[in-house]
Amino acid sequence: MNRTRLTRRAFAVGLLAALPACGFAPVYGPGGAGNALQGAVLVDTPVTREDYLLTRELETRLGRANPGRYGLSYSTAIGSEAIAISRANVTTRYNLLGETTYALRDLDTQAVIASGKVNNFTGYSASGSTVATQAAERDARERLMTILADQIITRLLVSVPKSGL
Repeated sequence: MNRTRLTRRAFAVGLLAALPACGFAPVYGPGGAGNALQGAVLVDTPVTREDYLLTRELETRLGRANPGRYGLSYSTAIGSEAIAISRANVTTRYNLLGETTYALRDLDTQAVIASGKVNNFTGYSASGSTVATQAAERDARERLMTILADQIITRLLVSVPKSGL
């Protein structure tokens, strides 16, 4: 039993030692994309409440840049679909479907460094009072913008080449 544990431990240490050779580099390690983007991305000015929520989440994670080295443009579309209907033909649950298209560009050259599209959904209940349903929808919109911001940041961190920074 001890020999098996020792063999597993040696194998795990060997794997960790081999990771740098395969090109693995921590995102927030020295020279990683996370540190290069921190405080360097100027996010477009929000227009709608959803834009504000998305911008807030992006700036919370990337830091607020003024002036920035990079600019992040985005466009968000949100739709709604009924997913639960009662016997009385009343919708009791909705899904909010969100899609954001983004582009990270170098502010000096205006060259696009990374771009893409992310999408996700959240749900909320509409079976309570009107006020409760409106509060649930607002909360679902906020959760959706947080999810989309997380996806954008993840994509930026893995798609931006270190040489481009």
